Amino acid sequence: MKKFKRIMKRVLIVFAVLAAFMYVNNTSLFTKTAGEEPLLLAHRGMAQTFPMEGIKSDTCTAGRIFEPEHPYLENTIPSMEAAFEAGADVVEFDVQPTKDGKFAIFHDWTLECRTDGKGVTREHTMEELKQLDIGYGYTADDGKTYPFRGKGVGLMPSLDEVLSHFPEGSFLIHIKSDDPEEGNQLADHLSQLPKERLSELTVYGGDRPIAALKEKLPEIRVMSIATMKSCMLPYIAAGWTGYVPSACRNTQIHIPETYAKWMWGWPDKFIKRMEEAGTRVILVAGDGGWSEGFDTPEDLKRLPSDYSGGIWTNRIDEAAPILQE
Repeated sequence: MKKFKRIMKRVLIVFAVLAAFMYVNNTSLFTKTAGEEPLLLAHRGMAQTFPMEGIKSDTCTAGRIFEPEHPYLENTIPSMEAAFEAGADVVEFDVQPTKDGKFAIFHDWTLECRTDGKGVTREHTMEELKQLDIGYGYTADDGKTYPFRGKGVGLMPSLDEVLSHFPEGSFLIHIKSDDPEEGNQLADHLSQLPKERLSELTVYGGDRPIAALKEKLPEIRVMSIATMKSCMLPYIAAGWTGYVPSACRNTQIHIPETYAKWMWGWPDKFIKRMEEAGTRVILVAGDGGWSEGFDTPEDLKRLPSDYSGGIWTNRIDEAAPILQE
């Protein structure tokens, strides 16, 4: 009996030491973040927003926008200018390959929802897309009025125009398909840029195009479901030791706030570990289902105290002034 008690005592001591190590190694109490500003990522620039309830993959979001509070349309150069001026550190935009081998900055697979055009976006040339009114389909009152109709002609930019207009701008580029050839095409396009320019770009999207792009352009930061899993699953298993898997290096991680608390060292220790590995951490609102962002004062109150990581927002004009205070 005494022997058993001695063994149990030793086991409890081991567990106590292990628990203490795990706590000290993962607490944010000793990680200094005071004064460090969070990185603000503006989804599609300064965009018209809409209610998230009931959204499906084929929902035409232009047909359900809130009453407009500003004149900007997503994925346009003016909207990106406004986002940077409002305080964005990074602007996200969507790319679609065109029939003539270029890339258009546009969200939808087809043209009917937002524009006065018809058909599949990528089956048109860049010049054809330039003729469209990209504000044609936006309405906040079920089609009674169209406040942007006639104001979006010629506003769909090409990727080259955006990168030329913002030579030092930081961007998150979204590939909208799961076609590996699109990843190859984008890699060929971006490979013409100098290394220092590539360091300001991140590309995310489907597993296959991202894998293809990364193979051709290994120095660029990328993100996909596959890259996130290859990083986060080993980290969840062994991150309590301070171990950062090689798959977590030079990448980007988007963490829904619902699951963030399960990351070892969340928030400050985790963010510092990833920063030291060359990786950006972006916190998205809710469970990450439909690009929910930290868009209102109430949303921002849910952020950890002195949070210094990245923040996904659909309302950079609302979020930036509050956070800058």
